[in-house]
Amino acid sequence: MMDSLILRTATRLLLSLMLLFSFFILLRGHNEPGGGFIGGLIAASAFALHSIAYGPAALRQVLVFDPKAIVGAGMLCAIAAGLWSAFLGDAFLTGQWLHWGEGDAAFHVGTPLLFDVGVFLVVIGAVLTIVLSLEEEDV
Repeated sequence: MMDSLILRTATRLLLSLMLLFSFFILLRGHNEPGGGFIGGLIAASAFALHSIAYGPAALRQVLVFDPKAIVGAGMLCAIAAGLWSAFLGDAFLTGQWLHWGEGDAAFHVGTPLLFDVGVFLVVIGAVLTIVLSLEEEDV
């Protein structure tokens, strides 16, 4: 933990901006390259910055869930995305889509988004597990 007023003040602003940007990258990657991994790294960086500014105990309060539980939830999401198509008779991880509406107003959501969310959560949980174990080792 660094005792810097500038870092603490900047972190309050940057944490929310970086998390918002990570969600944008997560959803953007749904149809384009990127998505879960890059968005997860951005979100984990935001949380790591918070941990540097305020310490690991403050980060655990912000996270609410244990990082290892976040990894587990992400793995369940990714596996569920693959099993969904397997239960429908297709190969594992074949994209399954639901469509609402027609024409330009159509909304499409599918298992690739669920897989991206799973990767997003796994990356956040894994990086924060490493960050917290390193910072708590120093205390």
